[in-house]
Amino acid sequence: MRSDDVRTAAAACTGLLGGALQRDWSARAGTLDMTVSEVVAHVARVLHFYAVDLAGGPAEVDVVELRVHADRPPTTLVAAVRTGAFVLAATIDACDDDVRGFHPDGAADPSGFAAMACDELLVHTDDAARGLGLAFEPDAHLAARVVRRLFPWAPHDERSWPTLRWANGRAPLGARPRLENWRWHCAPLEEWDGNSPTTP
Repeated sequence: MRSDDVRTAAAACTGLLGGALQRDWSARAGTLDMTVSEVVAHVARVLHFYAVDLAGGPAEVDVVELRVHADRPPTTLVAAVRTGAFVLAATIDACDDDVRGFHPDGAADPSGFAAMACDELLVHTDDAARGLGLAFEPDAHLAARVVRRLFPWAPHDERSWPTLRWANGRAPLGARPRLENWRWHCAPLEEWDGNSPTTP
């Protein structure tokens, strides 16, 4: 995955949220213990931090603190998401494919950071949409690329968007129960050991 995927996911996110500025952003975001404002602020912060982590290399840059204020107006929060996506996409463009950046789940390459950003944008936009009383479903091809990159153990016999929601612990998938614990594989795919971390 690359920077254009981040831009596409950000456009879907900000498009939905930008059309819902007059709704109640203090509502609970889906099944999360966060408000809509809080989850959108979280996405904006993560995008900015991913840019720092990718540019900073495999060692954690723990002297940098980033904060996005969830109590600001919705229009400002949407702008923060758009800005974070722009900064991260530009950072991805500036990096060679073999660059690694820090992440607790493994040293991610640019494709890993792009996929994690898309996952954050798509899944949390869905969380926010549910809190706002709206429906959200992203491009199926983009969702499929995120699944393949971050969750190589995920099933291939279901639609990509429900599969991505399942992989993020949001809902059951067919006969498969909702995951209580989930994680992703953000290091290069060739480093995946072939096992699923979601099974006992």
